[in-house]
Amino acid sequence: MFKLYEYSSSGNCYKVRLLLTQLNIPFDRTEIDILQGKSRTPEFLVKNPNGRIPVLEIEPGKFLFESNAIMFYLSEETEFFPTDKFERAQVMQWLFFEQYSHEPFIATSRFWYMTGKAEEYQEALQQKQAPGYAALGVMEQHLAENEFFAGDRYTIADIGLFAYTHVADEGGFDLTRFPAIQTWIDRVKNQARYISITQ
Repeated sequence: MFKLYEYSSSGNCYKVRLLLTQLNIPFDRTEIDILQGKSRTPEFLVKNPNGRIPVLEIEPGKFLFESNAIMFYLSEETEFFPTDKFERAQVMQWLFFEQYSHEPFIATSRFWYMTGKAEEYQEALQQKQAPGYAALGVMEQHLAENEFFAGDRYTIADIGLFAYTHVADEGGFDLTRFPAIQTWIDRVKNQARYISITQ
């Protein structure tokens, strides 16, 4: 059975948990308290030398890290990853966008609010507003004309972007400006075997 090492409120961990659930794959969960430095212990660094979560243990001693790489591994040859070459590249395009243009601004802001550091990082939070809204703007433009991000159907591109977008308000971002994103969020929540980030 797969074992997921996670910090459960993390969107990156939620991506993997959601996909595993929607694929109906059983898995064990192990909570790693990153606030207490538990992802930096010698024991954990064997699993991921980069000291980050999530990590998926595929079999004893065989580990995979980076949330989008884990999703790629799990989704191959399933309905969540297309067979068409261009559509596959589109999925990867949006996952790269998520990690480079979206997550560093929206996810980090949420983390600072959740851990009570918003006042300490007030200036940095302000600096993340413009690029965060820019990323949401790119998504809004796409979703105004498309139901999903790749191949006209729900894929890991949607899971990857949904994870932090649907809780962006927890990082100080106003989603009421983005009606197409709000409609897409509801669409994702209506997918089979959907679970919330708190499950």
